Amino acid sequence: MCRNIRTLFNFDPSATDEEIRDASLQFVRKISGFTRPSLSNQAAFECAVDDVSRAARKLLDGLTTTAAPKDRGTEAAKARLRAARRFGTAPGDRPRV
Repeated sequence: MCRNIRTLFNFDPSATDEEIRDASLQFVRKISGFTRPSLSNQAAFECAVDDVSRAARKLLDGLTTTAAPKDRGTEAAKARLRAARRFGTAPGDRPRV
């Protein structure tokens, strides 16, 4: 699950609230062990996602760097190439089901 959490700092354009919430959801899913919590745990689960999202936004807003921002398209292309090397597929190939 946590493999889906991506670095969100120092990108142009910067991380959106939706991206931060998605990463927060993955984090809470991982540490709780629930993909979908039961109704009795739903409120605590959602509260945790909201709290982690706020903390992540505060962190990202407080970080500084002198490095130039990374381009999302370039980084995505690098990730596809790494995956192709790792799994032995050509970039753009559909994974086998």
